[in-house]
Amino acid sequence: MRANSLIAGVLIAAAAACGGGSAAHPATETPTPGARDTVPGTSQDVAAPTSPITGHPRNDLIPRAVLFGNPERTAPQISPDGKWLAFGAPADGVINVFVAPAGDLAKAVQVTFDKVRPVWQYFWSTDGKYVLYMQDAGGDENFHVFRVGPDGKDPLDLTPKAGVRGELIGLSNKHPGEVLLGINDRDPSLHDVYKIELATGKATLVLENPGFINPVADENLELRLAQQFQPDGSVKIMMPGKQGQPWVEHDAIPADDQLTTQVLGFESTGKKYYELDARGRDTSALFLVDAASKKRTLLAQHARADAGGAIMHPTTGAIRAVSFDVARPEWVVLDKKIAKDLAALAKLDDGDFSVASMSKDDQVWIVTYSGDAGPTRFWRWDRKTQKGAKLYAARPALEGLPLAPMHPVEVTARDGLTLVSYLTLPLASDPDGDGRPDAPVPMVLLVHGGPWARDDWGYSSVVQLLANRGYAVLSVNFRGSTGFGKAFVNAGNLQWGKKMHDDLLDGVAWAVEHKVTSASDVCIMGGSYGGYSALAGLTLTPTAFKCGVDIVGPSNLITLVQSVPAYWKPLIAVFQTRMGDWTTEEGKAALLAVSPITHAAAIERPLLIGQGANDPRVKQAESDQIVAEMQKKQLPVSYVLFPDEGHGFARPPNMQAFMAVAEAFLSAHLGGSYQPMTKADFEGSTIQIKAGADGIPGLPDGVGR
Repeated sequence: MRANSLIAGVLIAAAAACGGGSAAHPATETPTPGARDTVPGTSQDVAAPTSPITGHPRNDLIPRAVLFGNPERTAPQISPDGKWLAFGAPADGVINVFVAPAGDLAKAVQVTFDKVRPVWQYFWSTDGKYVLYMQDAGGDENFHVFRVGPDGKDPLDLTPKAGVRGELIGLSNKHPGEVLLGINDRDPSLHDVYKIELATGKATLVLENPGFINPVADENLELRLAQQFQPDGSVKIMMPGKQGQPWVEHDAIPADDQLTTQVLGFESTGKKYYELDARGRDTSALFLVDAASKKRTLLAQHARADAGGAIMHPTTGAIRAVSFDVARPEWVVLDKKIAKDLAALAKLDDGDFSVASMSKDDQVWIVTYSGDAGPTRFWRWDRKTQKGAKLYAARPALEGLPLAPMHPVEVTARDGLTLVSYLTLPLASDPDGDGRPDAPVPMVLLVHGGPWARDDWGYSSVVQLLANRGYAVLSVNFRGSTGFGKAFVNAGNLQWGKKMHDDLLDGVAWAVEHKVTSASDVCIMGGSYGGYSALAGLTLTPTAFKCGVDIVGPSNLITLVQSVPAYWKPLIAVFQTRMGDWTTEEGKAALLAVSPITHAAAIERPLLIGQGANDPRVKQAESDQIVAEMQKKQLPVSYVLFPDEGHGFARPPNMQAFMAVAEAFLSAHLGGSYQPMTKADFEGSTIQIKAGADGIPGLPDGVGR
């Protein structure tokens, strides 16, 4: 099986109940709020931005359209023969996939034709005959898998039934005309496995799923392993019985290791597989396991970080290098044949690099460079000549703009845990660039989703907008975040609204102690779990923050877990062991005690809520109910709804509209600068102002109402 080229922190994608967006293929720029998006050109006609503190015009503000519009081009994917390049680019304002000769992007042909939502997830079939891509409707995350020829002809939906969700399980160099997909057409809670002919779409049932997730196939597209969650939160690794007999247990993962141990995939012979494993240790190390004898060989480890990204051979499936990320990624080379390449790539461009795709002969690599204060760049690396050619920057309009650097810092929590964090400062506040402002400035505590995810170093449109408007931005990897070992992630068990929230407060205390900000000038903002944190900040600690911005955050943890998508039910034990067991009276009471809805009457500070109507993870009811409770108590709240969005705002017009509202809200309550809103800022957006329009200063008449 051609394994994924990234190892995403051993997270089970479906278990990320409040994750910041759906799992994205390496070909994509993740459509999460504020991440990886921009537009070409900077010549927008906008009103003179002003400072609400001085009233004087500000001419150095970066227009929202530059930060949150479409990229000029997205991450390229080289075809297996190295002759063609697939990439995303705007077509009539919507990101679609194009295919061009690898040496002449001007001859690109459009191959997908979505008129509404950007196409972010795409990749080549192993013989290069097709481009495969995934797309949902309105953010409902019922992704369909499509294939189309590289000339844009003969498109076909491989998962055509309405209301189903397709999941990619395996592609193979040995069977290039077929693909393994999981499809929940029989039972919405279970993905049966089908082998599908790419040419015709003919589907053959391979496995009627008895309760498995994350099935793993080999290069012959034969299912070899799968996970089965147990009621206590542990996981059994199952394998097919001999000669068609029922599946049997192959291995077991204790509940405490579940987020840090997972099978990755088989190498091409099918005799061995790669595994990330934290059993008997703290951090997740990379192992090679003999499938028959279970003998495990340690390949790479790190004292402070779990294994993260990987570089794999395009045909053998061998992992050739693996990265570990404490504050910034560090590569460990396993295959000496690519050591020279990685050494050269480290000097080719600034920032952190990763290998996004490669030709089947392993001679051409597409390399991504990500920095903190500039656009993502893409290069073509020729292994034979050891030379690189820059393809393009995703957001060339960002080049030369006053973007702020991101500084890794470490915060010590009140119980001694080390919290890897990131601080970004307004440029004018830190003229010597030492990562500390000359005088305290207002600050936004920006909280990541998940919670089983992490913040990392790199460019963020949201961070750059906030810093450009005059705010310090602090992102704290609170306990429960992934990537720092199992003790750290398990320290977050049953700690929603408790020690996880204390870590955020300790981050604020650190910023006050180091004179980054003052305790009375901090807003809390985040998406998904970060949205929950914003709500918790204003309810559980009602005077700790000056204001709050909640994006698709849950307000009631009981209704949250009772309304998860059906296909998460096989792993419901994850939530019971890590959040709390709502099936017992004691557990239900504990979750209600840290649910913002319970304490809505305690809110004293201004609140802005953004929600997608089609969100399958944190449903609209989560926002509706806390808004209704606040209105009943006559507490001011501004509520923004997007009827064509899900868990986050994937459509650039909607993201621009929300950030226009958010920066106006922040300017009124936190005192930073802002770019005034015009009706043009809302063109193409479906924004609806459901409540509190008067709490959004400068909102043009008629917008959203």
